[in-house]
Amino acid sequence: MTLSHPNLLLVATVAYVIGSIPFGLILTALGGGGDIRQIGSGNIGATNVLRTGRKGLAAATLLLDALKGAMEVFLALRFVGGPPSLAMAVAAVSVVVGHCFPVWLGFRGGKGVATGLGTIWVLCWPVGVACCVVWLAVARISRISSAGALSAFLVAPILMVVVLGRGASSPIPVATFLIALLIWVRHYSNIVRLLTGNEPRVNAKTKSS
Repeated sequence: MTLSHPNLLLVATVAYVIGSIPFGLILTALGGGGDIRQIGSGNIGATNVLRTGRKGLAAATLLLDALKGAMEVFLALRFVGGPPSLAMAVAAVSVVVGHCFPVWLGFRGGKGVATGLGTIWVLCWPVGVACCVVWLAVARISRISSAGALSAFLVAPILMVVVLGRGASSPIPVATFLIALLIWVRHYSNIVRLLTGNEPRVNAKTKSS
């Protein structure tokens, strides 16, 4: 199977559909927590699930959101012929877009952090490790979850170019940049609150998820 335009379209479509699965919404509903969209920030991500007081559900949401990102990139590498980096890049961007704009929820989804990290782990695991370290370190020091996520995806495209040793215009660095850009755009309200000093810290009521 060659990597033709129809094949790339199939990769993008499957990745988008899988990315659109709202695990936070599903797990919270199955756990008797009601509609997560009516709680806290209304976001379907793990941080908002944590506001239900159910740490297990929040951890499961984080894990499943990351796994769907990782799985789609792995499937593109494993089953699609042609240059693997192009298929992987298309899958990575598409699965994050699906998470952020799920068709099942009127295109109102999460902010893409966990799913984005999942894709990066498979695109280049050393960069995935580094991004997780940055995320956790900044979040711990600042006690602001969104600051950690934004920092991780600020360095991700740079690290991808450095570690892979490829030009910034090659598929995987471009995909990483697009994912990072989308995540930053989805965190617009958080960025405004960070700049004005109004972003709540961890263990406080927050709208960052």
